[in-house]
Amino acid sequence: MNANVLVLNQDYQPLSICSIQRSMKLIFLEKAELLHDDPEKKLRSPREEYSFPSVIRLRRYIRVPYTKIVLSRRNVMRRDNFICQYCGKKSDLTIDHVLPKSRGGRDVWENLTTACEKCNVKKGNRTPREAQMELAAKPYRPIPITFFRDMNGGVQEPWKPYLYMT
Repeated sequence: MNANVLVLNQDYQPLSICSIQRSMKLIFLEKAELLHDDPEKKLRSPREEYSFPSVIRLRRYIRVPYTKIVLSRRNVMRRDNFICQYCGKKSDLTIDHVLPKSRGGRDVWENLTTACEKCNVKKGNRTPREAQMELAAKPYRPIPITFFRDMNGGVQEPWKPYLYMT
């Protein structure tokens, strides 16, 4: 019962992820419809058996203002999968400015990356090119859909078409 359910707006745009309990309430109150269930699992009461939801769609459109992912240390690390972008290490992580602040680098998504302490010290006040250290991936501003992956530690197979991952 601790699985997650993908919630879609009426127009099939991903909105959020909720618990099985919340999704069942929405379905019973006829505020949502079941789009995809897990055929191997069932929810049982003393008298009934119900499908185990995986994807639901709201029956009424919810107006959501444009959302941006907040620039924070944790979100930069989430974007970079908690891996040093220089050596691939997964411990002693810090945030590195690709173009150092002392040389005009700003605190923006495109200039911040995850680095282990050793690589951050080695790079110092230089650019990756000057330090002869290659980045595994170019820093970018994430979009909300990409963060759905991390909320569940991965994406369930039935979610992929709705998250534009097929």
